[in-house]
This record gives sequence, structure tokens and C-alpha cells, in this order.
Amino acid sequence: MSAVAGSGTAWLSHPLAMVARFCAAFWQEVTRDAVRPYRPERHYMRGPGPAWQAKHGRMP
Repeated sequence: MSAVAGSGTAWLSHPLAMVARFCAAFWQEVTRDAVRPYRPERHYMRGPGPAWQAKHGRMP
């Protein structure tokens, strides 16, 4: 009888592990942007581009 009970728990643990992995991955995806700090310097231009420089000359 213990062999039957053991095989049932092995069958049940696999789907539960899959659900747990899915939930963990989903939670990481949802909270990833919330904990990543905002870095404004990555979004600002760093000066005139090559087209502007060709039209107006080099900046001093």
C-alpha cells in the first residue's frame, strides 16, 4: 500500500513544482521594473548629433 501512496505524491509534486516555478517567474517579471532604479542620464541626449555639426560647424 505504501508504494501506491508514494507514487501518488510523486505525481502530485511535479505539477505543484511547475506551478510554483511559474508563479516565481511571473512575480519576478512583475516586480523587476519596480526595483530597478531610474537612471535619467541614460535617456538624455549628450549634445548635438553629426547632422547638426555638419550644418553649423563644430561646437566650441
